[in-house]
Amino acid sequence: MCGEGVQLDRKLESWKVGSMKMTLDLPSELVREMKLRAALEGRKLRDVATEIFRGGLSQSAPQSESARHRVKLPLITCRNVSQELSPERVAEVLLNQEVAWNHEAARH
Repeated sequence: MCGEGVQLDRKLESWKVGSMKMTLDLPSELVREMKLRAALEGRKLRDVATEIFRGGLSQSAPQSESARHRVKLPLITCRNVSQELSPERVAEVLLNQEVAWNHEAARH
């Protein structure tokens, strides 16, 4: 289990069978732990590695930094909209609404 990066076996036969040979460059302490587990459980290293990879893939993917800080905007549903709302029209409506709020606040 050593080598430079990942080398894929591109033969179509390996894809049809459902397995593929590849070379992984893994830390030696990780390989030792996997070999020890295989020996203690009386299993093949391949089976232990497959179990570990499947377990890791089944966990939910961690969110990226940008996804964690993404702003979630509210969904606004409109009833009886008689006109198409372009970005310009939405800006105009929002500006008019803000002006109305400011006038109302000034009266109080």
